[in-house]
Amino acid sequence: MTDWSWLVPLPVVLPLSAAGLALALYRRPRLQRIVSLVTLALVAVVSGALLVLADSGPVVVEVGDWAAPVGISLVADRLSALMLTVSSVVILCVLVYSLAQGREDGERFAPISIFHPTYLVLSAGVANAFLSGDLFNIYVGFEILLAASYVLITLSGTTERIRAGTIYVVVAILSSVLFLVAIAAVYAATGTVNLAQLALRLPEVDPGVRTMLQAMLLLAFGIKAAVFPLSSWLPDSYPTAPAPVTAVFAGLLTKVGVYAIIRTQTLLFPGGQLDDILMGVALATMLVGILGAVAQDDVKRLLSFTLVSHIGYMVFGVALGSVLGWTAAIYYVVHHITVQTALFLVVGLIERFGGTTSLDRLGGLAKMTPVLAVLFFVPAMNLGGIPPFSGFLGKVGLLEAGVALGTPLGYALVVGSVVTSLLTLYALIKAWNKAFWQSPPEELPANHVPAHMVVPTATLVVVSLALTVFAGPLYAYTGRAAQTLADRSPYIEAVLPDGERGEGESQRAAEDSEVDEDVVPATQDAESGGGDR
Repeated sequence: MTDWSWLVPLPVVLPLSAAGLALALYRRPRLQRIVSLVTLALVAVVSGALLVLADSGPVVVEVGDWAAPVGISLVADRLSALMLTVSSVVILCVLVYSLAQGREDGERFAPISIFHPTYLVLSAGVANAFLSGDLFNIYVGFEILLAASYVLITLSGTTERIRAGTIYVVVAILSSVLFLVAIAAVYAATGTVNLAQLALRLPEVDPGVRTMLQAMLLLAFGIKAAVFPLSSWLPDSYPTAPAPVTAVFAGLLTKVGVYAIIRTQTLLFPGGQLDDILMGVALATMLVGILGAVAQDDVKRLLSFTLVSHIGYMVFGVALGSVLGWTAAIYYVVHHITVQTALFLVVGLIERFGGTTSLDRLGGLAKMTPVLAVLFFVPAMNLGGIPPFSGFLGKVGLLEAGVALGTPLGYALVVGSVVTSLLTLYALIKAWNKAFWQSPPEELPANHVPAHMVVPTATLVVVSLALTVFAGPLYAYTGRAAQTLADRSPYIEAVLPDGERGEGESQRAAEDSEVDEDVVPATQDAESGGGDR
């Protein structure tokens, strides 16, 4: 059988190598564009291949041929491969959009020599965070993407962007310091940062210490994922950046934090000690975020608040601690990455056409530019959870999992998620009416919107529709991913073959392969019922 493990590091290595090449070509902007486009297209192809390969079991590569747990492991399992594939498609579409915008605006959007190397480094950081098999390398992935994001969020150097960038940088540094302290505490308690080995050693740690470690990691990841009450920085930071930067930030950066929560909660802390607290955080995130969205009169800030509220849906699924909940949460992450990115790209086109994103100054866009009206309406209804779109399917999965849990908190989350969905629909319909139906208070500039900026936006809208058309196979895949998270042994055994485990750890791995039915109810539904949705 062919060994395809050499594909695993490519989503990290290719963009980093291309970033160096693009920087060397800073006087040749045309070549920079070609390098970026070809590289990210290759990353998307490799990610798709890993998605197929990971369905047969985790694909592992040991960096530098140093075996785990001593060396760095990169692991492509179902969850990481799915996240990698969706993110690579989104990053590629946003790049095409930015290339089109750069062709129209030139240096007014961003210095080409800076943008392309930085964007490629961001792609590498996202891929590294998804593929990392140890906590410290996840930290490295976060720092790579955050270092790139510091540059991207302050491009063009306006006062507003520098101010927003300062807030973003301070919050990001705080979360990184907390994460680093948590890693140090984990190593002090267990003697390792390898995720597979941690899964075997953490059960031996004192329960109080283990809960403290879990809380520290959740706090660090919660800031990065923008969960309440750690989310106030996001609506002030994202809307000020250029449209492509805002789109990729909204679609991806918070989801890396959500991914880290899913990975650590399921692999390292499967007992559900803090699930009740997570449920409360999820409920507060949904409601506070959407109430903030309803109060906005700027479409960028409105979408930023909906981004916060819908992070609550994902945390809701994780906190349920069941295969049903994890299945729906993973599906919802995939849906939200695509739809939220598409919406921010459409808003960039609206701003270009009308010269503003203020709902009080926009109007009549449906008549003046029907294409933009359609491009906004479809993902907006998807985000609002209108059937039969993927947003509706993901929410139904979460509601089903919440009802299956059968606890007061579970029912509270079900009610809260329904209220949030209705308020999301209300906020988006309000934005639609003001921007597209009502007459503008003053004549809009009606600037030209280039077709080559519309195409990548329309592509992402089509991808979001494909999540609905192919919801059965996709939901079945997320169900298998969730089942793999529940049965941790495939991940552990792929990273730590028997001969490389510490004394007694092989026996513990065998014991871990028996899934606790109290923690993982209704496992058969993820395999059989998920594809019928």
